[in-house]
Amino acid sequence: MEGGLERPVRHSIDWKHPDYLNEELFEKELRRVADACHGCRRCVSLCNSFPSLFDLIDESETFEVDGVEYSQFEQVVDHCYLCDLCFLTKCPYVPPHEWEIDFPHLMLRAKTIKFNKKRPSLRDRILTSTDTLGRIFANRIFAPTVNYFNKITFFRKILSRLLHIHRNAKLPAFSSITAKSMASQLSYNSGTNNKVAIYTTCYHNFNQPEIIEDLSLVLKHNNISVEIIKNDNCCGMPKLELGDLEKVELFMKSNSRELMKYVEDGYKIIAPVPSCVLMFKQELPLMFPGNIELKRIAESIFDPFEYLFSLHKSGDLKMDFKKGLGSVFYQVACHQRVQNFGLLTKKVLELVPNTNVEALEKCSGHDGTYGVKEETHKISVKIARPITKALDSSNYPKFTSDCSLAGNHIANISSKNYVANHPISLIKDAYGLINKTRG
Repeated sequence: MEGGLERPVRHSIDWKHPDYLNEELFEKELRRVADACHGCRRCVSLCNSFPSLFDLIDESETFEVDGVEYSQFEQVVDHCYLCDLCFLTKCPYVPPHEWEIDFPHLMLRAKTIKFNKKRPSLRDRILTSTDTLGRIFANRIFAPTVNYFNKITFFRKILSRLLHIHRNAKLPAFSSITAKSMASQLSYNSGTNNKVAIYTTCYHNFNQPEIIEDLSLVLKHNNISVEIIKNDNCCGMPKLELGDLEKVELFMKSNSRELMKYVEDGYKIIAPVPSCVLMFKQELPLMFPGNIELKRIAESIFDPFEYLFSLHKSGDLKMDFKKGLGSVFYQVACHQRVQNFGLLTKKVLELVPNTNVEALEKCSGHDGTYGVKEETHKISVKIARPITKALDSSNYPKFTSDCSLAGNHIANISSKNYVANHPISLIKDAYGLINKTRG
């Protein structure tokens, strides 16, 4: 029987069970799922994992899964960046269906087995150490130098040869000033019970702190108390995608101690990167299902526009916008889509008078690391082509994405000179608020 009317159910990830790393048992499950995917093929257009899988089957001697060597499945695993779209938007066989297929978490198991069998490359260890990179380079001494060299063709050729980072991939610029260093300036006490603690995320702390300032300005304008969380760590998503689940656990324990201080004090937590929100809302609770603190954090963390829309519903969102935004082309980030709260960014943006938002629910193919690797950059560009084609033909003056990395990737491969705006910056502009960092 195909599909069903019941809501999809996500089972916990029993990654500490001894059988989780048992390759014989894993291969059996992998072939079972691959056989189901082979007979369905609805996910072929989502990412390169599925075309890779189907090519392996179609080019085998038997034209079936049994004709594929176990080692060949590694390319399928490497092309999965855990976007979750197959589970949430395509697959008719997810739990509670009797076949109980969860392709992303099967790929996570494969990545974990690979990580425990073979030491990851230096490049992969560097790219997934976002906290460490930021602490080293996001300062007044190193940031200008690193940013300068990342724009030099000869240096990028060396980087490509040594670390296999594609020379055409747009690398995030480091900021000389971090968001956390501006915490005292960005904090605000409204004297009300509406309180938000901002989880800056690695990217917006070290690379684009002005987005944290924009978010703080919007919250202050709506009479919300604001605190910047300072003693946190990376959410763990990059290490999750690497299969380093023990490192994910270390980050979880450290972050839980810090975030619970705010939860117990009545704060809502906002993170301006969908992947980080998803990590706390879904992946960590599934990895540690008995952790009560994680459950409370999951209930307290929000996407910025999920929070702003809740203010609008309660009548607490100020509508004193000073100017319209005009026509806005909006790419909906995958990790926001799979949180299942709908197009709330579009709804909030369109509360601004004289604003029209064209939303496109297509993947950017970036993932944070997939889009910069030598072996996958061109594929990530191919995945993003439907977006850039629609964007370039739209003639919309503004382009935005909830994921800054995805937005910058799309703008980089667009044939026009688009600048990727974070939607919270558009709301800040609509209110007529001034960012001291950018103006």
